[in-house]
Amino acid sequence: MKKVYMCLSTDIIHTGHINIIKKAAEYGEVTVGVLSDEYVALYETSPIISLTERMKIIENIKGVSHVIVQNDIFYDENLKKVRPDYIIHGDNWNQGYQKEVKERAARVMAEWGGEIIEIPYYENEGLSLFNSYLKDSRGMPEQRRQKLRQLLNRGELVKIMVAHDGLSALIVEKVHSENNGKRRSFDGIWLSSLCDSTIKGKPDIELVDLTSRIQNLEDIMEVTSKPIIFDADTGGLIEHFAYNIKTLERVGVSAVIIEDKIGLKRNSLLGNDVEQHQDGIENFCRKIRTGKKSVISSNFMLIARVESLILEAGMEDALERAFAYVEAGADGIMIHSRKSTPDEIFEFADRFRSKNTKTPLVVVPTSYSCVYEDQLKAHGINIVIYANHLLRAAFPAMKKVACSILENERCYESGQDCMSIKEILSLIPMK
Repeated sequence: MKKVYMCLSTDIIHTGHINIIKKAAEYGEVTVGVLSDEYVALYETSPIISLTERMKIIENIKGVSHVIVQNDIFYDENLKKVRPDYIIHGDNWNQGYQKEVKERAARVMAEWGGEIIEIPYYENEGLSLFNSYLKDSRGMPEQRRQKLRQLLNRGELVKIMVAHDGLSALIVEKVHSENNGKRRSFDGIWLSSLCDSTIKGKPDIELVDLTSRIQNLEDIMEVTSKPIIFDADTGGLIEHFAYNIKTLERVGVSAVIIEDKIGLKRNSLLGNDVEQHQDGIENFCRKIRTGKKSVISSNFMLIARVESLILEAGMEDALERAFAYVEAGADGIMIHSRKSTPDEIFEFADRFRSKNTKTPLVVVPTSYSCVYEDQLKAHGINIVIYANHLLRAAFPAMKKVACSILENERCYESGQDCMSIKEILSLIPMK
């Protein structure tokens, strides 16, 4: 009997899928490769239904003989394993990233004379409306929170990039890179108090109140679907934090990070060059417990930021605090450093992991920027936050254009450093 191979990644099985499986069964014994959660997330959006559940659904469809995992967007590994006579696919894979997938599949199939058969892509107005609704629903608060938890549960290093307004958030949402056939993109968005202050021309001392920051948050929520981690500075007074965390949860934040300092908040990278004071362990634990009592969603994360290494209080103090904060209910620990190498971060992570293998660890490698992501992951770190880079990039670019116009007494020369108006307009299409 002839062998047929096809790949499915979808959460939702509809008439088009049933039709193509039925057609595939006419050619022979059908093996379906179900794309892994990691690759669905990289090339489409994070699946709502897990890989295991998707496989169970597909193996119970009439016409499917075998179901296996496809651990790459490219078919190579599974094709060499199954050696099918045919690949069945919709004719919608002749453009975008799928074009390369098809071309590589064709080269592998040629090794044994296999054939690719394309089926007309199923079009349905009702289905299009449903898919549009499903896409929009992925930006709903609980979907974002669930997505962050899923990424952590899969053991991936979660990559978070800062956004300071709707436009920069669109960059984080859409930008991706292709390297050696693998697509990379950011997993979520960081709302930094430093950036929220700076874009208003104000110092980073918790001067910009929560109401103002929430307006910016809502602008970002409106144009994105990725999880949002909110920099809540010290969290303020315990009595205020109980209400603020409710507000942040309600408006759609996936996780809040609060730092264990008291008094006038100053940027951590200033360290002891300015007057900064660390909160007492018991008082900060009380703030954590108060915050956790206020949270409704089981997916919402409260992450405690340990400032001991920043304030040169020592490694033992950092570890003591981290374990105490976890005991108080923190869903994660952010460990911060202003050293130029990641050595003390690695030491902290290794010692923390020797006693706690589950609680997520978060780092912000602004000062030790030479570190690679795979090095962080090797030391048990779960989330890396690039905390201010888009704003830092925007300022010199804008300054360069402004200076060019002043120097040349016209805007012609500055045009090479600017996007065209057409590109700007096409960046944000009408729905």
